[in-house]
Amino acid sequence: MISELISKDERFQEILERLNRKSVEDYYNPYRMFEWPDSLPENRWWMSPELTTTYGTEVAAELDQEQLYRLSRYESINFYSLNVDGIRDLIIEVTRRIHTRGFEIPSEFFHHFIGEENEHMWFFAEFCQRYGKKIYRQVESSGQDETWPEAASFLVFVRILLFEELVDHFNSTMALDERLHDTIRAVNRIHHQDESRHIAFGRELVSLLFEDLKTKASPERLDEIREYIKRYVNYSFESLFNPQVYRDAGIPEPFAVRRRLLASPRSAEFQQQVLRKPLNFLVKTGILHDRDLAPAGLPTARGNS
Repeated sequence: MISELISKDERFQEILERLNRKSVEDYYNPYRMFEWPDSLPENRWWMSPELTTTYGTEVAAELDQEQLYRLSRYESINFYSLNVDGIRDLIIEVTRRIHTRGFEIPSEFFHHFIGEENEHMWFFAEFCQRYGKKIYRQVESSGQDETWPEAASFLVFVRILLFEELVDHFNSTMALDERLHDTIRAVNRIHHQDESRHIAFGRELVSLLFEDLKTKASPERLDEIREYIKRYVNYSFESLFNPQVYRDAGIPEPFAVRRRLLASPRSAEFQQQVLRKPLNFLVKTGILHDRDLAPAGLPTARGNS
């Protein structure tokens, strides 16, 4: 039972206490935190070029500097839209578990988590609507929690952790990138500050949930769950390659461009770079046996994107 594992884990409880304290000490009012200029300069990067989906590919070589700037603008709007979509899902899932059996001890942190994530969703949506005039819609979730009821909470928190770690790779890079406007750097810096706590919590909880899962699931079922996690990793990564972005940036044949980019050698390298930390964690804990992922473009955990 997960409640027994948590109640016996003094280290986890000490980490929880420290994270709860930091959440209070680091609290800020996001509605007063940001200064939103009327517009952001268009002849400038809106996302670190190394994080754009075309970087280092033949597609990028076919674009001039103005087109690359414009593409980075819409890629950034897609990235923040992914945050809005992902945060909405994780708030729903964590709310379903707060003050429920098995999650009594971490529920205080859940309160901080839900409040902070709600504020993150607000400022990401604000950025999208102010400077992109849209929030890109994402593919609906169709996870397998109901197929594997014994793994439902484990899969929820694995997905949350993977989402947060992927996002934080972008946040931590862009927060320090002087090529970006101060507003963009601030949004990423503030989010990274909060996500560092969420990731620390997520890794500890996922580790405990996996220990609990191993007592309930057969080796065959665990292998099925591992394959699902790999498909979800691919889904998350592929979501960065949005054909609507290429269309809005004025690039012809956006779906063909997406296929080219996902098939390029750089795609696999970029995926391993973006997901290096969470993949190392998943392998270290035995949740995955290796860092090898199915080739991008195969059917994903949530269907074709």
